[in-house]
Amino acid sequence: MYERLLDKSIIPNEATIAEHIGPESRRRLNDFENDLRSNHLLSRELKFPFGNNYGWGYKYSHRSAHLCYVFFEKGAFTVTLRIGDKHVPLIEDILPSMLPKTKDLWRDRYPCGEHGGWIHYRILTDNEVGDVVKLVKIRKKPVA
Repeated sequence: MYERLLDKSIIPNEATIAEHIGPESRRRLNDFENDLRSNHLLSRELKFPFGNNYGWGYKYSHRSAHLCYVFFEKGAFTVTLRIGDKHVPLIEDILPSMLPKTKDLWRDRYPCGEHGGWIHYRILTDNEVGDVVKLVKIRKKPVA
């Protein structure tokens, strides 16, 4: 159902991306980007990382610090980010106030390091955007 843009030979443009993810997801992606921009010196690159199963997406960075990837899906998008061991106490502090989905994704994360891990968060609602922004802020504190 959530098909990704998996043809590496066809570089998607903004119109193709918007059509693929749909108007609601496009609005959510704009909200996500605007929030990142208001908190970080944001750069965005169109990439085809991690092999053929992930497809096209945006890599978001703050200066040279990687923040997350967003992968385009039919009717949605997925944010992929890593929470390192040093950030685990911060996520555990805010986790009680987050959505059940966020808690489940953290519990079921793909391990990385002793306690950290990778989260693949498919954004389907406005509230989920807020939780993912909080996760990104854990990775990299907002610029004052």
